[in-house]
Amino acid sequence: MTPSNVKPASGANAYTDLMDPKRTWYNNRRLMILHAWIVLLLVTSTASGYDGSMVNGLQSLPQWETYFNFPTKGKLGLLGAIQNIGSLAGYPFAPYLCDGIGRKPTVFIGASMMVIATAIQTASQSVGMFIGARFLVGFGLTFAASASPMLVAELSYPKYRAPLTSTYNSLWHLGSIVAAWATFGSFKVQSTWAWRLPSALQAVPSLVQVFLVWFVPESPRYLVRKGKETEALKTLAYYHADGDENDPLVRYEFEEIKAGMEFDRTVAANIGWRSFLSSSGNLKRVRIIIAIAFFSQWSGNGLAGYYLNKVLSDIGITNPTTQLLLNGILSIWSLVCALAASSTVERFGRRVLFLSSACLMTLFFTMQTVCFARFTISGDKNAARGMIAFIALYSAAYNLAFSPLIVCYALEILKYDVRAKGFCVFNVTISIALIFNQYVNPIALAALNWKYYVVYCVWLVCECIFLYFYLVETKNHTLEETAAIFDGEVAREKITDLALTQAGVVNEVGNPMSDDKGSVECVEKS
Repeated sequence: MTPSNVKPASGANAYTDLMDPKRTWYNNRRLMILHAWIVLLLVTSTASGYDGSMVNGLQSLPQWETYFNFPTKGKLGLLGAIQNIGSLAGYPFAPYLCDGIGRKPTVFIGASMMVIATAIQTASQSVGMFIGARFLVGFGLTFAASASPMLVAELSYPKYRAPLTSTYNSLWHLGSIVAAWATFGSFKVQSTWAWRLPSALQAVPSLVQVFLVWFVPESPRYLVRKGKETEALKTLAYYHADGDENDPLVRYEFEEIKAGMEFDRTVAANIGWRSFLSSSGNLKRVRIIIAIAFFSQWSGNGLAGYYLNKVLSDIGITNPTTQLLLNGILSIWSLVCALAASSTVERFGRRVLFLSSACLMTLFFTMQTVCFARFTISGDKNAARGMIAFIALYSAAYNLAFSPLIVCYALEILKYDVRAKGFCVFNVTISIALIFNQYVNPIALAALNWKYYVVYCVWLVCECIFLYFYLVETKNHTLEETAAIFDGEVAREKITDLALTQAGVVNEVGNPMSDDKGSVECVEKS
């Protein structure tokens, strides 16, 4: 046995041999506490989902339409897109806050802005004030949504990292459900509170974060980067090993983090934003994260996701109560599908889920197009019912990968030194795609009707081809191992070997080393 082939066993994030099999989230008090803090961070995605669904629901409220003088086409598109324009304005600052002052303070800043913005939105007296408030909502959400998923990925116990990070984006649908049913419930209020009440409720998740986020531990990777290694080790030990700083898992995690950062400094020669263009590995990363970000918003999902009332009206379903009810039911369906997929990411792998999702989306969106065309041409009511069914099936296909995996996958393929900046690129791409989608979709639907769907049918085929040739599998790797895959096997070997040696898991000749906890078994890499 040689040093180069002595590794932790291939398994859940490559830590299988080092984890205590008796330590699980439901029987370990400190893991329960850690997961409680992670749930607080997951709330950020819920706030984002609430916003998107609320705007969709408000469009079906006569009280909202009357108060804002029945916005259509360009104005309606601006009302939908302005939140993402606000997000776009915040992205240049987000990575510097995340890397400069830490993930936790950045979440607090973003949540505070959200609370202020929703208060202004609720009190709006004109369409201009409403649009300005929604711009500020997007601006604040940028900071919380940039820092929260990174903190989830960097704090999680290795066994649960992928499912928890996947759950982050899946909980967008939980916010969507609350917003959909809030607008449905306020429909019968015969005043402007029919839309002001759902707007006020939007502040609740962010308000909870403002008061509790300071109790969340900071990212160990951020602490190591800032030279606070003792604090980083204590954080890992407290939550991952009941406070035992000599636990083999904690020692390996800690040393791997240090080894990964040392590799970036001495070998990869990270040079900030320019590093995305100076390294073939980083070019691959950027290509993938831009693609999946764009695909997540430009796969036809923006039509039913943001303009469901317009789509339903075009197929003859014009009753506001029915529209709001369908919006609420589809939100629940999407959440169930996304959470189910989140639990399988380590079982099936990223490629299988992404490719299955893209192929099924292509099929079901094509069937939507056929049903829409048939109803428009012949007025066939069965075609309208069929379209609703295919919208639900399409939603299940989309949530197989594009809800749970896009954030998880983007974060795990990025090295720490470029994670905040790379995630900024990812989010900027999403915002640009959303702005275009939300502004153009109502105009294009009004002009082209069902023919506009054909554009997405063709585009979905292109997505399938790209994912097949370029998506890299990252199943069962740590964050540092996954990031190193893009820099070549040599990088991965150096990081892993250095971490193992420094952690005392193997000695220089590849034999297991003992400490006061006893020997730690190592196995050959399969």
